[in-house]
Amino acid sequence: MIRVYNTLSKTKEEFKTVKPNEAGIYLCGPTVYKPSHIGHMVGPIIFDTIKRYLSYNGYQVNFVINITDVDDKLIAEANARKIPMAAVAEEMTADYLRNLEAMNIKDSVNHFPKVSEHIGNIIKFTQDLIDKGFAYESEGDVYFNVGKFSSYGKLSHRSLEQMTGEGGGMADRKQTPFDFALWKSAKPGEPSWDSPWGKGRPGWHIECSVMSRELLGETFDIHGGGLDLVFPHHENEIAQSEARHNKPMCHYWMHNGLMQASSEIGKVGGRKTRTAEEGNLESQEAGKISKSKGANAFRDMLKQFEPETIRFFLLSSHYRRPIDFSFERIEEVGKGLETFYRFAKRFEKITGQNFYYLSAAVNRTEGDRVIGNVTPAIPELSEYRAKFLESMDDDFNTGGAIGVLFELLRVLNKYIDDYKLETETENLNNHQTLLIHGATVLRELGLTLGLFYELPKEKINTGSDELVNKLMGLLLELRAAARKNKDFATADKIRKDLAGLGITLEDRPGGTEWNL
Repeated sequence: MIRVYNTLSKTKEEFKTVKPNEAGIYLCGPTVYKPSHIGHMVGPIIFDTIKRYLSYNGYQVNFVINITDVDDKLIAEANARKIPMAAVAEEMTADYLRNLEAMNIKDSVNHFPKVSEHIGNIIKFTQDLIDKGFAYESEGDVYFNVGKFSSYGKLSHRSLEQMTGEGGGMADRKQTPFDFALWKSAKPGEPSWDSPWGKGRPGWHIECSVMSRELLGETFDIHGGGLDLVFPHHENEIAQSEARHNKPMCHYWMHNGLMQASSEIGKVGGRKTRTAEEGNLESQEAGKISKSKGANAFRDMLKQFEPETIRFFLLSSHYRRPIDFSFERIEEVGKGLETFYRFAKRFEKITGQNFYYLSAAVNRTEGDRVIGNVTPAIPELSEYRAKFLESMDDDFNTGGAIGVLFELLRVLNKYIDDYKLETETENLNNHQTLLIHGATVLRELGLTLGLFYELPKEKINTGSDELVNKLMGLLLELRAAARKNKDFATADKIRKDLAGLGITLEDRPGGTEWNL
């Protein structure tokens, strides 16, 4: 049974979908006015993983990420660059989609709706709210009357006294300070659309209510986003949607922790204060990585780190926790991922099979059947698979699940060592089938997290560079001779100097392997 933490109830609830065996997920996407940074990848990676796990459990999942291509920030950027707003949006949307593709996410998303493509639906939605008495027009603007929606504040668990309204030039046109804009009248020279209230453009909150309804229905299953969107954005979405439809907007509100610069509050280059807390918006907001605080473009990060390393880093803790970000932390997590790459090469050397071509179970039912039909000489195999699934069933705890993958990897390496499968070939026939079975389960579980699709190219020693391989072979022979003669100083110097060049050595019973 899958259980999901619901921000609305502040408890974990059994996952039950609106339609049997179908699930709809809506994730608030970016405002495309600057290049994407790593903070923009957090939500897509988390909810892509949730989609993968739900699919693994037999659900047909419809996954939607919206694109905000109409916004004040876009207008400001377009004016600064002296180009049309649509040109800025097109350029930055392309950048965002390229990054998702690099992270093996783009094809997982079923729809990328844009605000500019739903203006007519937004106008109709807004008019319906006016007709129902929940909204009013004022000097070309349209506002939602918060006082008419009795359960306003139920998501953020705030009373009106604890809230602050929108200020600026709109304050004088609102009936109460808490009312928020559904439609904004256009200023001279700004992009605008015709409406019953004059030329203007949508407010921020209304777009998600409209696009989620169009693609997922009046009530859907999961609405995701960062913790910083609980109020006012998601609170206002609920008010708009439920006022119009008189039914719940969605069943489960899921919010991921924000990405922090290091383990303490404060951006890179800024002053650090106290540690960010899970579920504490104020402490996480202080250190949130954002465009306004100079976050590096994600495309530059991809030049330094493999996409799978970044994904592994982001999934290594529970999604509701704040993410401690630094390049050093990514490198540290990447070293853990390297142990899986080394196993993949070790496995291929023993069995002659490519770990990444193993035909793993694609759903839970098939995996249960496979594990049940094999009598394992690796008794922990069933146990660790069950522990992995238990972690994922418990509010998609990817951090716990990855911990189980490490435990399973240790068991498989121990199995190789215990039966000396690298050196004593007479043992191979008896144990190769079971080793393949164990590796297949490892890949099955990894794939549910979007891991282990292929070995990163830079990790593959193809042997195509004949000279490099011959030189490395010579160095390894010299080092082996030094160790045999107990000249450990020379052996250690060879290892150390190679490490300085980015080459690691790993001594195994069958010989020493090198990796770049």
